Amino acid sequence: MAYTIRRVEYFHSTVVDQPGEAYKVLSALAGLGVDLLAFTAVPVGPDRTQLTLFPADRSKMVSEAGRAKMVLDGPHSALLLQGDDELGALVEVHEKLYRAKVNVYASTGVSDGQGKYGYVIYVREEDCERAATALEVA
Repeated sequence: MAYTIRRVEYFHSTVVDQPGEAYKVLSALAGLGVDLLAFTAVPVGPDRTQLTLFPADRSKMVSEAGRAKMVLDGPHSALLLQGDDELGALVEVHEKLYRAKVNVYASTGVSDGQGKYGYVIYVREEDCERAATALEVA
């Protein structure tokens, strides 16, 4: 199965859970020229949402978020896979992690509906190097 995999860094920013908060953050970052590889938002309580931001350029994210007075937690490490969307596309990846005794504590993926997918794998910081080795990430 054809895929590429690379290490990525991500940051969390927690916002009040109300309409428009993700829009405000995303539009501010876009206006500052911060390119994102991935983005997620999940509730973290009755009135808070945690935004997870995967910048293409870590240093630009840090400097521009600082200028915008955005509070960031991170960077944290993850792995980003992008590949051909085929039946069982993630089986080999998870088998390699299993054999290396690496626990995937979270993941998220999406197909583009045209034969490609993107998939983010979250592992504990102490397991990141072992995961990268198991998946032959440079």
